[in-house]
Amino acid sequence: MRVRTTAATAALLLAALTACGGGDDSDSETKASEAPAESVDCTDQTMNQAEWMKHCADEATQEEDAGAQSTGLKFGDTYTWPDGLKVTVTGAKVFTDFNEDLLESPEPGSTDFRVTLKVDNGSKQPVALDDLSLIVEGATNGGEAAFTLFENGSQPLEGRLAPGVAAEKNADHVLEAKYGKQIVVTVQRNSENFDLDFPEFTGEITG
Repeated sequence: MRVRTTAATAALLLAALTACGGGDDSDSETKASEAPAESVDCTDQTMNQAEWMKHCADEATQEEDAGAQSTGLKFGDTYTWPDGLKVTVTGAKVFTDFNEDLLESPEPGSTDFRVTLKVDNGSKQPVALDDLSLIVEGATNGGEAAFTLFENGSQPLEGRLAPGVAAEKNADHVLEAKYGKQIVVTVQRNSENFDLDFPEFTGEITG
């Protein structure tokens, strides 16, 4: 049952509480405002579950939500896997710096291009970069790009990335010109965890 309180009754209650309380509460209010905020290290492995839930659960949920979206991403957006590894497709550009000594040349009727990406290892373990690979598809009317490798400026996904280290990498592709320059780049990750999502980034080949 909801209790209704009239203005007169509320005034009497307020007067009674003021009389009983007595004194000035300004000192206690000042002390409360001056009390330092409690600082908690959410990475402390000795913290019990109750304390972690009290101080760290909301922060962890916000971080997970910020990186959980795996579709609808644009070039420049960042995806974060549950272990903290982050990937950003920074762009795609028509490739023209062919190495003639290696007999590299443009593919007739096709667009030669290089996809660039940033990989940031926010996990606590080294990451094998060759566990990552790209699938590039036309975003307008289909078509899948073929993988290739151009010598000049190549920074392939290989080697290992230490915890806390970020690196710029790239991957070269060829897409038939009839499929246009709007593309979807899917970043695959080889892992024993088959529940891992593969983020998709949409953008345009420039140049």
